[in-house]
Amino acid sequence: MVTATTKKATVKKTAAKKPTTKKTTKKKAATKIKKNLVIVESPAKAKTIEKYLGRNYKVVASVGHIRDLKKSTMSVDIEHDYEPQYINIRGKGPLINSLKKEAKNAKAVYLASDPDREGEAIAWHLAHILGLDVHDKNRVVFNEITKDAVKDAFKEPRSIDLDLVDAQQARRILDRLVGYSISPILWKKIKKGLSAGRVQSIALKLIIDRENEINAFIPEEYWSIEGNFKKGAKKFAGSFYGLDGKKKKLHKNSDVLEVMERLTTDEFTVDKVDKKERRRNAPLPYTTSSLQQDSANKINFRARKTMSVAQQLYEGITLGPNGHQGLITYMRTDSTRISPVAQAAAASYIVDTFGEKYSKHGSKVKNVAGAQDAHEAIRPSNVYNTPEAIAKYLDKDQLKLYRLIWNRFVASQMTPAVFDTVKVNLSQNGVMFTSNGSQVKFDGYMAVYNDADKNKMLPEMAEGDVVKKDNIKPEQHFTQPPARFSEATLIKTLEEIGVGRPSTYAPTLETIQRRYYVKLSAKRFEPTELGEIVNNMVVEFFPNIVNTEFTVDMEQSLDDVEHGMRKWVEVVDEFYKPFAVELEKAETEIEKIQIKDEPAGFDCDVCGHPMVIKLGKYGKFYACSNFPDCRNTMAIVKEIGVVCPTCHEGQVIERKSKRNRIFYGCARYPDCEFTSWDKPIGRDCPKCGQFLVEKKVRGGGKQVVCSNGDYEEEKIK
Repeated sequence: MVTATTKKATVKKTAAKKPTTKKTTKKKAATKIKKNLVIVESPAKAKTIEKYLGRNYKVVASVGHIRDLKKSTMSVDIEHDYEPQYINIRGKGPLINSLKKEAKNAKAVYLASDPDREGEAIAWHLAHILGLDVHDKNRVVFNEITKDAVKDAFKEPRSIDLDLVDAQQARRILDRLVGYSISPILWKKIKKGLSAGRVQSIALKLIIDRENEINAFIPEEYWSIEGNFKKGAKKFAGSFYGLDGKKKKLHKNSDVLEVMERLTTDEFTVDKVDKKERRRNAPLPYTTSSLQQDSANKINFRARKTMSVAQQLYEGITLGPNGHQGLITYMRTDSTRISPVAQAAAASYIVDTFGEKYSKHGSKVKNVAGAQDAHEAIRPSNVYNTPEAIAKYLDKDQLKLYRLIWNRFVASQMTPAVFDTVKVNLSQNGVMFTSNGSQVKFDGYMAVYNDADKNKMLPEMAEGDVVKKDNIKPEQHFTQPPARFSEATLIKTLEEIGVGRPSTYAPTLETIQRRYYVKLSAKRFEPTELGEIVNNMVVEFFPNIVNTEFTVDMEQSLDDVEHGMRKWVEVVDEFYKPFAVELEKAETEIEKIQIKDEPAGFDCDVCGHPMVIKLGKYGKFYACSNFPDCRNTMAIVKEIGVVCPTCHEGQVIERKSKRNRIFYGCARYPDCEFTSWDKPIGRDCPKCGQFLVEKKVRGGGKQVVCSNGDYEEEKIK
C-alpha cells in the first residue's frame, strides 16, 4: 500500500531525475562527438566541400598562406644554407588561434589546400603551426570540387609531399634573393619604389627588345595582283603566282608592269586542278597559359581577370535546386591530359548529342570508377552542365569564360573536321594565277563551334577549261614592323621560351605596369623611359637575370627538386654564388642616374615660375618648378601629329573619357567640337574625301578605314 508520504517521496525522486531523460542524454552525447577538421584556402571552397562531406566534418579556411618571409628584411640566412625565416602573417593571429583550437578538439585534421606547389606549401605551414606530423596521411588533394572527386580523395589521404614543398620554397627564396638584393640598388641609383624580379625582368626585356626592332624597322615595298574570274555565271577569286612556271615576287612597280603587259585578253586557261582531302584536328584542352591567351583574344579578358573568374568557377556556383557546385577543374596547370572519368563522360555526351561518329573515342568509353588525375587540363567538372543549361546562374563574365572552357573541352574529345580542298592553276601567256577553295565534308569538332558554314567554294573546273577575267587589280604594299606584345602574345612567348609558370604570368604583367616600366597603348605593351633605364641597368650588371637560357635551366632545376632529383639548397646555391659577385660589382660601379625634369616651355598659371615635366607613378605630367611652395600640376596633352579634319586649324590630341577610354578631339575645343573614338591618320579617303582612321580589329591588329565606311585598306597585325 502506497501512502501519501511515499507518493511525495516518489514525486521528489522523479523530479530529481528529470535532467537525465533519454532525450537530454542523447543531446549531451552528441556535443561530445568529435568531428574531422578539414582546412582549405578559401571560404567559398570550404562552404562547397562541407556540404559534400556531411555532418562528421567541419571545413574551415586558412584564407591563403598563414606564414611567409618577413617583409622588413631579407629573411634568408645566406650563411646557413639559405634557411628561410618564416613568421606568421600580420593580421592572421586570431585566425591561427581559431585553427589551433579547432584542431585540438578535432578527431582528425586534413589539409586540403590546392593541388600545386603553393597548395603543398600552405599545407606544410599549417602542419607546422598546428603541430601535425608531416609524415602522417593528412594531406588530401582533388582536381575538381565535385561530390565524387572530394569523397574519393578522402578515401586515400597521403602525407605532405616534401619535394613539392622544397620546390616552392626554393622559388620563393630565389625570388626574395633577387628582389631584395637588386631593388635597394634601384632605389639608391635611380628612383624609390622600383623593383626587379626574375620573370618580370625577362618580360620587360622582351617588350623593350621588340620596341627596338620596331624602331629599327625599314619598310620594304612589294606588290600583289588580285584577280576576279568567272566560270559561266559563277565568280571566284585568284592571286598572281608567277611567270612561265616559276614563282615570282613583285618588288616594285616595274615588276607589275611586266606582268600586266602580257595580259592581252580576258581568257585564262585552267592548267591544273588539284583536289585533296584534308583533316584538321581538334585543339587540345586548355592549360593556364592557353586559357589566358584565348580569353584575351576571344572575350577580351586581361590575364588577372581570367584567373579571378576561373577561381570563382572552380570554387563553386550555386545552381538553384542542384546546390553549390564546382564548375571547372583546377585552373593552374601545364597539363593537357584528361582523366578517364572525364573522357568517358565526354564520350557519352558527344554520342548522345552529336552521334557516335563525332566521338574521338568511338562508342562510349568505359567509365573507370574513382580515377582521378591531379594534373589535368582545365575542363568542366560535369560536361552535362552545358553553358545553356546553367546560364541563368552565372554572371556575364562567368558565362563567357565557362563557355570558352566547355566548348574547348568538348571539341578536344571529338573527331577531326574533314575538308575537300581544291587548288586551281590558271594562266595566260605565261602569267600564272592560283585559286583555292574548300568545303566542309564532315564538320567533326567544329560542330561545337557552329563553324561548318565557312566554305569557300570554287565552280567545277577541269584541265583545259577556259575562264574569263572579271577584273585584275595590282596593289602596292609595304612590309610592316613586328607588332608590340599584347598580354596574350607576351604570355605565349614566355611559355614558349620556358620562363615562369602559369601562376606567375598574371602577377608579372601587373607588376611591370604598376611600376610604370610599361604602359598599355591600344592593348599593346609600350615601354616607358623608366622601364628602359631599369632594363639597361639589369642587362648590364645582372646578365643572368635576363638570360632566358639561364632562367629556363633554373626552372628545370626547380622541376627536378619537385621530382626529388635535386636538393633545393644546392639549386639556390648554384644561382646565388655568381649572382653575389654581380651584386658586389653593381654596388660599386653603377652611377646614380638622375632623372632630370624637362622644361615644359611655359610658366605656371598660378605663381609664374617655369613649369617642368616630371616622371610620376602613372607617367609624365606637368608640375611647377616652385614645388613645394606651389603644387600646381597639369596633365600632359598628347598630340598625334594630325591636323583636325573638321576645322583644319587645331591639332588632334589624345584625350580620356570619364571611364578612362581613349578618344581623339580637336585642341581648339570648344571652338571646334571634332571628336572620334578611332585615331585619325592625316589622310583623306580616295573615294569620298572623308578623313581616314586607324581602327582596332577583332583578334588584335588594326586597319585603316574611311570614317564614312566606304573604303578600307589591308589589315595590319
